[in-house]
Amino acid sequence: MLTFDRVFKRYIDSSDALSDVSFHLDKGEMAFLTGHSGAGKSTLLKLIAIIERCSRGQLILDGQNLCHLHERDVAYLRRKLGLIFQDYKLLLDRTVLDNVILPLIVSGMSHHDAARRGRAALDKVGLSLKEKKYPLTLSGGEQQRVGIARAVVNKPALILADEPTGNLDPELSAEIMTLFEQFQQVGVSVLIATHDIELISKLNHKVLVLNQGHLTIKNEVILEETIGETA
Repeated sequence: MLTFDRVFKRYIDSSDALSDVSFHLDKGEMAFLTGHSGAGKSTLLKLIAIIERCSRGQLILDGQNLCHLHERDVAYLRRKLGLIFQDYKLLLDRTVLDNVILPLIVSGMSHHDAARRGRAALDKVGLSLKEKKYPLTLSGGEQQRVGIARAVVNKPALILADEPTGNLDPELSAEIMTLFEQFQQVGVSVLIATHDIELISKLNHKVLVLNQGHLTIKNEVILEETIGETA
């Protein structure tokens, strides 16, 4: 589903942000991406979302090489992705439902069909009764659930989450991870960038550790020690 094959990313007048990164994420697999600040996590996610382009190597998503994808095909490819952010990025002057269906409206779907899909997505995250509310009337955990509903409304093949529990307490963080696992169980691949080592250690998923642009794959048994070495 997602393959990094010896991927490098170098910025102008800079050292490699990513150096010789290789890993594979299967369809329906969930993995965590972690490491110290500046290790390359955001760069890696930007390459997948085609916000940045790799300098060398092969980055394959669902059979397409993103390193050489033509600009005209970028928007179509991004429809296969669901993006979730730490700061939610919700439109405060729009209702919960309007926020969720925005990607569908932008892609040209009718409001009627988009609203039907949006309500289904809100139901999946337990917010079916909040569709007419505005984001500022919701708790932080509810706002993150709206972000998740927006990310899955277009039925993506891959969810990318950048520090999705960074502003949440441990109980809410666990609830959000349960939602991700539910999507994974129906065949959606999930890649989560996070600093929450305690949360990662409680879940049995692949862990990708970045250290100054270099990647290693670790298991939960030695994860805490490894992160301590890279911090």
